[in-house]
Amino acid sequence: MAVSPNRSLPDCLSVRRFLRSGVEDGEVPVAREQRKLAAILFADAVGSSRLMGRDESGTVARLLEHLNQRLAPAATHRGGRVVRLKGDGSLVEFASAVDAFAAAITFQQTMIEANRGQPDDQAIVFRVGLHLGDVVVQGDDIYGDAVNVAARLEAEAPAGGIVVSRAVREAVTGRLKVSLHPLGELALKNIERPIRAFRAEWNAEDWPAHSVASEAAASPKERTPALALPDKPSIAVLPFENMSGDPEQEYFADGMVEEIITALSRIRWLFVIARNSSFTYRGQAVDIKQVGRDLGVRYVLEGSVRKDSSRVRINAQLIDASNGAHLWADRFDGSFEDVFELQDRVAISVAGVIEPTLQAAEIRRSTARPINDLTAYDLYLRTLPLLAHGEGETAFQLLNQALKRDPHCGPALSLASFCHYLAHLHHWTTDRQSASVQGLALARKALRHAPDDPEVLARTAFVLGYFGENTDSILALVDQSLELNPSYAMGWYWSAILRNWAGEPEDALVRFGKYLRLSPRQWGPGLNGIGISLFLCRRFEEAAAKQRECLERNPHQTLASRFLAASYAHLGRFKEAREIGRRLGPALWDDGLRFRNLEQRELYLSGLRLASSQDGGKPRPYRRPFKVER
Repeated sequence: MAVSPNRSLPDCLSVRRFLRSGVEDGEVPVAREQRKLAAILFADAVGSSRLMGRDESGTVARLLEHLNQRLAPAATHRGGRVVRLKGDGSLVEFASAVDAFAAAITFQQTMIEANRGQPDDQAIVFRVGLHLGDVVVQGDDIYGDAVNVAARLEAEAPAGGIVVSRAVREAVTGRLKVSLHPLGELALKNIERPIRAFRAEWNAEDWPAHSVASEAAASPKERTPALALPDKPSIAVLPFENMSGDPEQEYFADGMVEEIITALSRIRWLFVIARNSSFTYRGQAVDIKQVGRDLGVRYVLEGSVRKDSSRVRINAQLIDASNGAHLWADRFDGSFEDVFELQDRVAISVAGVIEPTLQAAEIRRSTARPINDLTAYDLYLRTLPLLAHGEGETAFQLLNQALKRDPHCGPALSLASFCHYLAHLHHWTTDRQSASVQGLALARKALRHAPDDPEVLARTAFVLGYFGENTDSILALVDQSLELNPSYAMGWYWSAILRNWAGEPEDALVRFGKYLRLSPRQWGPGLNGIGISLFLCRRFEEAAAKQRECLERNPHQTLASRFLAASYAHLGRFKEAREIGRRLGPALWDDGLRFRNLEQRELYLSGLRLASSQDGGKPRPYRRPFKVER
């Protein structure tokens, strides 16, 4: 199999980056200007002064009624934020031009219904202007050129009509049932540059007044009933926000989200909401907790895309929808020169980081639950941190409980087989032959019950490889795991180790690189593995440097010490090699039987013999043994 599995992986409200000013002692901090991209709706009543002259109090009351009962609901239903509602000009901001335009049509249609039966000289009619651009945020208010342009466009609209800028037109083309008629480049008051504008025209049958009015008035709870959480971890990926105003980036952002959804769908223990459902939130200022209730998910991934010249920046963040807590956030920079390669890289990286992050969150959640309320999968989750801290006996007891509740739980079976590998490796049991037999039996059973689970495939391949199963079979097994989930970091790690054992250290180097890219904070095992690969490639200077780096970070890495001693021996640095040998004592020795290539096995063992001098011997147990159940 090629090192990179076949490409089939094709983004969130961004983490707003607030500028913080440095503050010296005694200095009063000065708030810096905050900017953001927004769609601006500006509405004003036609001939309000004339109506006020006839009936000031009555006109004011009717204006406020229309603004509060028609404009505000239409705007908030589409995710808009009302900045001000006044008879001489109402201002609403939206995250999406599509939602701003839909809200404007909804409002104008409800006004047609409200004015039905009114004499023409008494009806209150509004004009609306729409623009998309940068705004300056100060407190709850917004200012700037974009606001001014929207206000001036409103004055160009016919009574009961809508006029939009070219930026809005480009953002909504093909997404709304509306026709846009060019008005040319307009010279607007106090706007230095001409603005290309368009007059909106829509078919009332496509926007019936009764439906848009009821739609605008419906609360989120009425629109979408709350859904129960599924029985496994669940996530929704929201459309990534286009922060640049370039409509072409919408397609790139959509493709990015589709790739991430596809990548996450490969994680078999994760419930992923389909694109068609999560994309209904496009452009809306969403409440993450409400999204979780609407879609029945525990976690939400959101993000943004911003293009600057030929470069693109992608922000992403993972949120726990149950409490709004941020679990992870990161950004990715790349070039638009190879869009598909960039989408691949980001999708695989995001999925690779999200998997262990979600697993850690699920472990914390499971730990807080009473033991009698745990499923087999919960018990499996509780086992993972125990093994990471060397608490093998407790971990094995929990796995036995998990398998009593569900004898066919593939992850628990594979982890139980892995426990037997650890018992054999670290001499946690006095009956290593029994650990070998039981480890193999559990690994094969796990494969029977979870033949398409990438984690089970990779873990059991490693266990089978350790206990000496056929090399070609175990390599095919781990490769199948990576084809199913190319973003599974530990799959790349185990695959790299198996390549070293199979006599393919050059291939192992590439796979260790994949592992470190997906799991950059888990440097220890990766550095050690790379050092071993370099040693097997006879690149002893580089191997020694990697093993030294590994030991600087974790002085208790016995395997790194063994290969450093062997590297020094083959470099002729016998004094340093023997010093490590004396420090390790009998723990220095390793039979090297994992290496299928006899020449590479002898390379390692001869290095150990040179390093050990007269100190050779059998390996000694260095962990407290525990009883392995049959």
